[in-house]
Amino acid sequence: MQFPESWLRTLVDPAISSDELGHRLTMAGLEVEDAVPAAPPFSGIVVARILETTQHPDADKLRVCRVDDGSGEPLQIVCGAPNAAPGLVVPLARVGAELPGGMKIGVAKMRGVQSSGMLCSARELGLSQDHGGLMVLADDLAPGRDLRDALALDDTVFTLKLTPNRADCLSILGVAREVAALTGAPLKTPQAAPAKVELDEVIPVDIQAPGLCGRFGGRVIRGVNARAATPEWMRTRLERAGQRSVSVLVDISNYVMLELGRPSHVFDLDKLPAKQLTVRWAREGEKLELLNGQTIELDGDMGVVAAGEQVESLAGIMGGQATSVTLDTTNIYVEAAFWWPEAIAGRARRLRFGSEASHRFERGVDYASIPEHLEFITALIQQICGGQAGPLDDQTVGTLKEAGARAPVRLRTARCARVLGITVSTDDIASVFTRLGLPFTQEGEDFIVTPPSYRFDIEIEEDLIEEVARIHGFENIPDRPPLARATMLSQPEAEHGPHALRRAVAALDYQEVVNFAFVEAEWERDYAGNDDPIKLLNPIASQLAVMRSSLMGGLIANIVHNAKRKQSRVRVFELGRVFSRDPRVEAGGLSVRGVHQPQRLGGAAWGTAAEEQWGLPSRQVDFYDVKRDVELLFGARLSAVRFVAAEHPALHPGRSARIDVDGAPAGWIGELHPRWVQQAELAHTPVLFEIALDALTPARVPQADDLSRQPIVVRDLALWVPAGVDVQSLLDTIAATADNDPALSVLRDVRLFDVWRDPKAGADADKSLAFRFWLQDPVVTLEDARVDACMATLRDALANAHGVRLRT
Repeated sequence: MQFPESWLRTLVDPAISSDELGHRLTMAGLEVEDAVPAAPPFSGIVVARILETTQHPDADKLRVCRVDDGSGEPLQIVCGAPNAAPGLVVPLARVGAELPGGMKIGVAKMRGVQSSGMLCSARELGLSQDHGGLMVLADDLAPGRDLRDALALDDTVFTLKLTPNRADCLSILGVAREVAALTGAPLKTPQAAPAKVELDEVIPVDIQAPGLCGRFGGRVIRGVNARAATPEWMRTRLERAGQRSVSVLVDISNYVMLELGRPSHVFDLDKLPAKQLTVRWAREGEKLELLNGQTIELDGDMGVVAAGEQVESLAGIMGGQATSVTLDTTNIYVEAAFWWPEAIAGRARRLRFGSEASHRFERGVDYASIPEHLEFITALIQQICGGQAGPLDDQTVGTLKEAGARAPVRLRTARCARVLGITVSTDDIASVFTRLGLPFTQEGEDFIVTPPSYRFDIEIEEDLIEEVARIHGFENIPDRPPLARATMLSQPEAEHGPHALRRAVAALDYQEVVNFAFVEAEWERDYAGNDDPIKLLNPIASQLAVMRSSLMGGLIANIVHNAKRKQSRVRVFELGRVFSRDPRVEAGGLSVRGVHQPQRLGGAAWGTAAEEQWGLPSRQVDFYDVKRDVELLFGARLSAVRFVAAEHPALHPGRSARIDVDGAPAGWIGELHPRWVQQAELAHTPVLFEIALDALTPARVPQADDLSRQPIVVRDLALWVPAGVDVQSLLDTIAATADNDPALSVLRDVRLFDVWRDPKAGADADKSLAFRFWLQDPVVTLEDARVDACMATLRDALANAHGVRLRT
């Protein structure tokens, strides 16, 4: 919200400085984002009138002007502006003047002719970008008058950063109400006497959608002069409020919207195909060309104003091109309506544009002042453009007609004190509500407040408490740190929390990323095999249209992003939620019916296995590097984890595995599918993993045990193993045999340390696997015979279960 201070002070003029005014507004919740002068600093610029012009003797594009600067003696100034003409009132930089940027004006000779000053364009004074000629001033300005004073250029332009709930402050009047409440200065509400009705013409309006429109007002005005000039005071206020002057009728509509917060629309009455309007929901397939030149196809949940069967306006958002006013317009229909915020919200954003009207209507616009505002618009039109007005037509329908006023809100004084942390007396609270213009009654220590028609942000008790805090002054609430007993909380040892897991993954040289939970639909199809993802009703971007069911898409995008920026090594992880359909899920405090939202931990590694250094050869990260990282995350529970060869849509079919924990699927690990590697134009293949957070959370509490004084015996066992037998099944057989045979209680650990295949043999030939066993008795030294017996038992178990044979 941008506006000049001078405009605000026409409605409320407190005896405080501009800086103090900005501070008061900010402390009341209307943050002043910027406060800048209406014009850059310059001096020595006065109003001047060109008396006569003659052609420069030695330059075709220069004129020699005699100029009255109010000093009594005309000045001779050489000027190259194409619009320099006798009688024109323009800015003059006298000798000694200083322009924006520090340029000083002196006496100069232009092609041999002396020039005592400079006539200025608007751009040279920093007032606009117009450099097509001299800046033309009003004829009634006296020569010699200081330009800053004549045009009020020492005005301050405020820019407010409003929160979405304060729709009432999207107008000068709304801000003036706040200033009056904060300072006690009297408020002057703009008003106009009812127009003299000289016509009996009324345009019938049929409101067929009460859920779209609660109130609709309008009137016919005939005989207007659309070519009339917009008054300078109005044009100046519009420009300093960030609005471009278009034409007088459009300017008046914009001016009333900015001053009173009332968006309105002016129809060219002669262009209406039927002299009857219908307010309804759009029909599928209808189209409308808007004022911005865009032709849109309407959806069934968009409101329209139609004349007969022809749609003429997009309700609460923008008018149509077909009935727009032009300089040839003579008869108009002025409309002002109340559109329910729920019926306007999101529609403009869906069409990928916004408007000042939709910005206000989707937040809530005063519905009670429509007749008064229409009279104000009529008065401005007749004052500037002339014309004869018809009677005012005003209809209230639906729930607005039935309810009339807003639902009252109760404020408990004790509750207010508890929330704010200070005691505010009932007299002070009553004073706050009175200053804000909030009607109220008292029931003991309670206040019953009826929100005004323009305050859509007051619905619950906390809203009223906020009003008390704002006007009482946030700076007047003392800083009192909360007092609480400092108790040390025990850290559960039997589980790994999200923060502990993040630290564990970061310790493995991964960097955390936070990706959007909404992703491209192609990611879900390609990386998750999900052809029916959960779609967003109102995506923030067209490509971010569905909810993710896997973290892999975002991690792959992180790698591609870094690879395109010449990064040679990327290791990232994310802990976040994924979303999938599940009819078994019920609605709850943190759940949505039919949507499963588990948390998962995902990671991706790409590039070299280790940072480049002289002590290690450079090699690309592979499946087993990442597999080791995943194993470390499970810690002591690794014995419950199994990596089972399986296929996943995002992963290489021969280099991927499903991660099972306690026999249940818990995640995936593997190289990215070659198809997606080629599509992403990656030089190397990334390795990814994704694990359910529930599977990583449980932990085993370490159990203390005595250290044995006996030596450890190490034995190796080399076996020929059939090609179809995996190592994990052999390790499972060894573990099961040790658990069932007391004699094998001395087995402490077993690891695979060598794999060999005959390069001349086929793919189905046996492979050689070598295992190393560690055995130790806690009490006595192991003898060779006992160790040999243990090894024989294990070898026989493997032979019987898997058909292995000893390699000799």
